[in-house]
Amino acid sequence: MKILLFGASGSGTTTLGIEIEKKTAYKHLDVDDYYWKKTIPPFQEKIPLIERNENLKIDFNTFENVIVSGSMVSWGKEWETAFDLGVFIRLENTKRMERLRKREAERYGEKLLTDQKTKKNSEAFLAWANQYENPHFKGRSLKIHNDWIELLNCKVLRLDGETELNDKVKKILAEINT
Repeated sequence: MKILLFGASGSGTTTLGIEIEKKTAYKHLDVDDYYWKKTIPPFQEKIPLIERNENLKIDFNTFENVIVSGSMVSWGKEWETAFDLGVFIRLENTKRMERLRKREAERYGEKLLTDQKTKKNSEAFLAWANQYENPHFKGRSLKIHNDWIELLNCKVLRLDGETELNDKVKKILAEINT
């Protein structure tokens, strides 16, 4: 079975994917690992679309049971039919932005105060992420995700991001076992 977890940045897709991998024989693949080159600091240089798709397809097809976390709206039409189950996680914007600010502080620490490039990049990322609920935003947005859900050729569960992690895992495991 092939499962996609997606939602806004900070909604908890990666955390949920990791937890499901721990409790099942599913292989977790996070699209950030295919989207971004490994740099220090991270998230500085994108991998070209063709290359990232090729790399993800190799791993995606290697495992019978895969759980992919991350938004794939712009990765190509072939992904609209690649999954057996989609799980859309929605988290209220204020709570999500709190999570993202905390994550940025944990990830970059003192550099957010002492390194101007790190500070500028973090501020730009947070401003981008805060546009998710704006229906006119051209980047990853709630509107784009809702439109994409209509194109997916699989069942899509909608989960509240504030639901306890174990409860979300149980809901997905119930879907896997049906």
